[in-house]
Amino acid sequence: MIDRDGYRPNVGIVLCNGKNEVFWGKRVKEHAWQFPQGGIKAGETPEQAMYRELKEEVGLDPCHVKVLGRTREWLRYDVPQTWVRRESRSVYRGQKQIWFLLRLVGRDCDVCLRKSEHPEFDAWRWNEYWVPLESVIEFKREVYGRALQELARYLSSSRARKEHAQRAARAASSIDR
Repeated sequence: MIDRDGYRPNVGIVLCNGKNEVFWGKRVKEHAWQFPQGGIKAGETPEQAMYRELKEEVGLDPCHVKVLGRTREWLRYDVPQTWVRRESRSVYRGQKQIWFLLRLVGRDCDVCLRKSEHPEFDAWRWNEYWVPLESVIEFKREVYGRALQELARYLSSSRARKEHAQRAARAASSIDR
């Protein structure tokens, strides 16, 4: 499913724990860490896709999480042409994503990376909310930064929101460099 502008609809998931640390998954057989994400299938809403991807990639059910918020609009990124399959080069530009911020209300041991026949991740960890964006693949950095900035307002305590706003400002200034 690609829209007329060449973007595939997708969801991104920022899963946080009670300390506002976020889940990072390590891609299978790679040294790349990222948030869970995945395509929206025909007939699915972004929320339905988010729950499906959460189950497939992280092994969590809706009872394990609480939805804190989502981005208002689609956030887009272009995929470098060297990453695009030859047969789709003329149409496919990248992904447009709705990002969700979830709170884990279950336990760490509820996470199971092997729920799917084709696991996306082979390891995971909790990381500070404002992870340095250098650890994110270059063409996704801006979208990650924008998603984290927009979703930070849903974090629980005012102290945490203020701290996250300060870090967001520092992270945004590092993107501009």
